[in-house]
Amino acid sequence: MRCGFCGYEFREEDANQGCSSCPLTSACNKIKCPRCNYENPPEPSLVRNIRKLFKKSGS
Repeated sequence: MRCGFCGYEFREEDANQGCSSCPLTSACNKIKCPRCNYENPPEPSLVRNIRKLFKKSGS
């Protein structure tokens, strides 16, 4: 996925953990950029599947 603030591209697995002190911890689904810690909404599954499709065809 691509960070909406700094443009860094990263995998959701590499994202930073959410704030443990936040009261929305259990309901929050935001993903923090490993470079700038900007909280991004999760990438839609349609976009994720298209990205996977292009990676397979490009390899």
